[in-house]
Amino acid sequence: MVNNLNYNVQPLRTNEEIQDFQFWLRRTANPERDSFLFLFGINNGLRISDIVKLKVGDIRGVLKPIITEQKTGKKKQIYIQNLKDEIDHYTRDMNDEDWLFPSRQQGGHLKPNTVYKMYAEIAKNLNRNDIGTHTLRKTFGYHYYKRTHDIATLMFIYNHSSQAITKRYIGITEDEIGASLAGFKLG
Repeated sequence: MVNNLNYNVQPLRTNEEIQDFQFWLRRTANPERDSFLFLFGINNGLRISDIVKLKVGDIRGVLKPIITEQKTGKKKQIYIQNLKDEIDHYTRDMNDEDWLFPSRQQGGHLKPNTVYKMYAEIAKNLNRNDIGTHTLRKTFGYHYYKRTHDIATLMFIYNHSSQAITKRYIGITEDEIGASLAGFKLG
């Protein structure tokens, strides 16, 4: 079981951290699939449990795909227009009925726990203990917020009930507290 309640899981906050992670993804047993999974995840904020269950036909050639979130059971439109070229390249030799992220097991898709184990190995290589499957979702949110400062839209994307929850989830609260206390000294 993937430990989704691990609050130590952090986003990749810099482009260098993202590139370092991608470096190790290119060295897995299935580098094209694993690199595309990472790229897909950091660009739309979906949970890994929703990503791994996608079929090629769910996203290829679909302008505004709609999924049903496993955790909430709610329908959700996903935004993948920014990945059109990458999707076309990755799925070029695949059929619409194929799993987008197939496992080595005949006919199956990657399981969240398999992705978790792969990311745990990469975390070891990076000397980190704060990487998990939620790192993708948190990385998306962190960078989206840093670029736009639009916490309301991010809250909607995540289906969170408050801005405070969203900020805490993506690690902004700690960053803001640290920045506000930098140079603060009394007496």
